[in-house]
Amino acid sequence: MTDRDDGLTHLDEEGRARMVDVGAKDVTRRIAVAEGRIVMAPATLERIVQGENPKGNPIQIAELAGIMAGKKTSDLIPLCHALPGASIVVRMESDPTLPGIVARAEARISGQTGVEMEALTAVSVALLTLYDMVKAVDRGMVITGVRLLSKDGGASGRWQAEEPVSDPA
Repeated sequence: MTDRDDGLTHLDEEGRARMVDVGAKDVTRRIAVAEGRIVMAPATLERIVQGENPKGNPIQIAELAGIMAGKKTSDLIPLCHALPGASIVVRMESDPTLPGIVARAEARISGQTGVEMEALTAVSVALLTLYDMVKAVDRGMVITGVRLLSKDGGASGRWQAEEPVSDPA
């Protein structure tokens, strides 16, 4: 079975799902950066910033959860390749203009396939973990703007997002 020529690489010529064969690809340095936001009430953000959470520091716990999830991406996303040795960094920072928290993940590997899904998974799980940690005081939080910011490496080279994500009104 061969690849389709419409860019949908996880489908064969008959339209059936399949694992992409990356065996012939060169091993190259690959980097992906993703981000997302969680918008919350100003009082909720203040509690997080002041460290007033009985469950511990939600930012530190969410960053760790994001790293752990990024390393398990192939267990969560069907047909995603397992990438042992990937380096994942997650950072979350308060943004009073939202008000909320901005999460950013960078995933790096020397391998035969990219790490975009690892970066996106890390950001998503970090934001979900933060929600879980503070939902008792603000169930109306909104996770938004999860997206790939950039990727570099491999045959397709470098890609950079062009426009910033818009925040909910």
